[in-house]
Amino acid sequence: MPPVFATAQMVAFIEWTCVQALAPYLEPGERTVGTHVDVSHVAATPVGMTVTATVELIAFDGRALRFKVAAVDATGLIGEGFHSRGVIDYARFMARVEKKAAC
Repeated sequence: MPPVFATAQMVAFIEWTCVQALAPYLEPGERTVGTHVDVSHVAATPVGMTVTATVELIAFDGRALRFKVAAVDATGLIGEGFHSRGVIDYARFMARVEKKAAC
């Protein structure tokens, strides 16, 4: 691997930025989970260069949320696209996960 900011890292950073942006608006016991990622990684960023993610909530339908997302480094755009998330009841979600894990 070349010494650059990997695509998987960029996607995770964008996803975490969405999580943080939503946190103040969730009810107690609610969380969000990623449901879809459609992001292009268009430029390399050397390891150590600062990357900034911007996210904009562009649509919501009940518990389904859609973001327009972008990532930039000191020289400009490195990635952009869309990310979808769903609002979940954390306790119910984890109960289903634990039941599945027991299989």
